[in-house]
Amino acid sequence: MKIQVSFASRLFDTLNVLLMVLLLVVMLYPMVYVFSASISSDAMVASGRVLLLPKDVTLHAYKAIVANPDVWTSYWNTLRYTVVHTFFTLVVTSAMAYPLAKKWLPGRRPILLMAAFTMLFSGGMIPTFLVVQKLGLLNTIWAIVLPTLVSTWHLFIMRTFFEGLPEELEDAATIDGCGSLQVLLRIVLPLSLPVMMTIGLYTAVGQWNAFFDALIYLNDRSMYPLQIMLRNILVAGAKITSESDSSQLQTMKYALIIVATLPILCVYPFIQKYFVQGAMIGGIKG
Repeated sequence: MKIQVSFASRLFDTLNVLLMVLLLVVMLYPMVYVFSASISSDAMVASGRVLLLPKDVTLHAYKAIVANPDVWTSYWNTLRYTVVHTFFTLVVTSAMAYPLAKKWLPGRRPILLMAAFTMLFSGGMIPTFLVVQKLGLLNTIWAIVLPTLVSTWHLFIMRTFFEGLPEELEDAATIDGCGSLQVLLRIVLPLSLPVMMTIGLYTAVGQWNAFFDALIYLNDRSMYPLQIMLRNILVAGAKITSESDSSQLQTMKYALIIVATLPILCVYPFIQKYFVQGAMIGGIKG
């Protein structure tokens, strides 16, 4: 039996498809343009003749980036900051969210209220800097990792997700002799892969793109992440190589953007299947 579709429904579907195509073009064009500019000749980029497709294709910018040791040092710094920060964020957030998901926890409500309070008010940049300084964390990886280790928003998402898990599974594990830590590690966390992947992706992307904390807490050039180098080139106009002229610098800017963005673009497709499920379940329930 063929279902009749009204004109209004077909019009809505057509407009919806056109809107999605428009949004796709708006989002893809900057990425295509940056990539095209990164492999185009310096003269074409400087004259503004590269609009979509590359002109006079050359890998000059990428060769200069690969040959620069500061790029690899900053790349390694960004990678280790991101991995360490994401790992400890997941560990600490899950360890805090699990007991807060249990109604039997003494003082559960005051703790939740204090956590929610931090979403509205904070000590500010200067007090935070003084704390980091007094703890002797300046010019260390912990100055980047610890101040932003726990996000209250992520904490509430994970707590809500834990509350939605069947209590019967935890009860069965407890009967079999598992303690609270074993229940968390063996039962809860394997079932919480969607929300763990979602929060891990949020945290990793945020840390990968972060530069302000490094700008404040790091004075040692060998500790700079990739984003500081990218900022120096894009904003301050610093040169990657001493031989680079202004036109070559324009091409290298785009090449460095591609180099800095590529790892996140490669990781996202593998986590996407968990992303929607984790965000929706953690954000809707409760």
